[in-house]
Amino acid sequence: MAAPPVVRTGRDPGLHQARTVRRPRGAWARRAPLLPALVFLVAVTQLPFVGTLVISFMRWNALDPAHRGFGGLGNYKAAVTDPDLRSALVTTVALTVVVVLVSLLLGLGLALLLDRRFPGRGMVRTLLIAPFLVVPVASALLWKHALYNAAYGLINGSLTWLWHLFGSEDAPQPDWMSALPLTAVEVSLIWQWTPFMMLILLAGLQSRSPEVMEAARIDGAGPWQVFRHLTFPHLRRYLELAALLGSVYVVQNFDAVFTLTSGGLGTANLPYTVYETFYQAHDYGQASAEGVLVVACTMVVATLALRTVSSLFKEET
Repeated sequence: MAAPPVVRTGRDPGLHQARTVRRPRGAWARRAPLLPALVFLVAVTQLPFVGTLVISFMRWNALDPAHRGFGGLGNYKAAVTDPDLRSALVTTVALTVVVVLVSLLLGLGLALLLDRRFPGRGMVRTLLIAPFLVVPVASALLWKHALYNAAYGLINGSLTWLWHLFGSEDAPQPDWMSALPLTAVEVSLIWQWTPFMMLILLAGLQSRSPEVMEAARIDGAGPWQVFRHLTFPHLRRYLELAALLGSVYVVQNFDAVFTLTSGGLGTANLPYTVYETFYQAHDYGQASAEGVLVVACTMVVATLALRTVSSLFKEET
């Protein structure tokens, strides 16, 4: 008599054990190619930051090498109570707010323009993106010499031409970087960052549902009503993303301040103040403490940016 068939209930322990053994191998095989990049990222970014963090607790001034040693929180106390650093913080906030807001408004207007079809739209889009592709130092040098220069700059040259056109001989020749130093830095950064805002907002405009927009127009909604009730709510996440990413980059800006004004006339922001403490005062301990504080502030803004990005992805999904 044949033995009755064996009916298995539940999972096969042998198969389960085999899967348990194979799964880590497969996970390791997928992650192993990323290990060199991870090691390189840690070596390039995290190890220098750890070294900066260690130095920030030391008394280390190159002009006074005899008093080098552990200083505790003294560098952080000096950094927080430093009036120059507080002034640089206010300048950084003002610079970031003005550049981000104006760039957002201009980028929104340009994105609305490029969302329409017209002849030569591809060429216009390429020309509008070009400022963002310029190297930051080259952009600052362009504004400093080709536009702001009092003797041969394009702005004063245009003013001279307009004054002569209206029959006046005494054309004004202001020195823009001396008269309006912070505004000069802000304008150069707005010129560079407006294309970045435009690209993000244009992507948001092109992700709208054409059926919803067409239905709103058929129902009699005007352009302002469509923008107010449909376009602007849809762009809210994209506006937040552009503002936060722009803030992360503008807070760390050093090139424009260093090239245009060398931190003078009240334009020194946090990165330039850290540069002055390190390379001019040669106080490595306090400069490291200031750098850690700047990184901490940047991480707060970056965390908000990452949360906005993740919420945007969830909303799109």
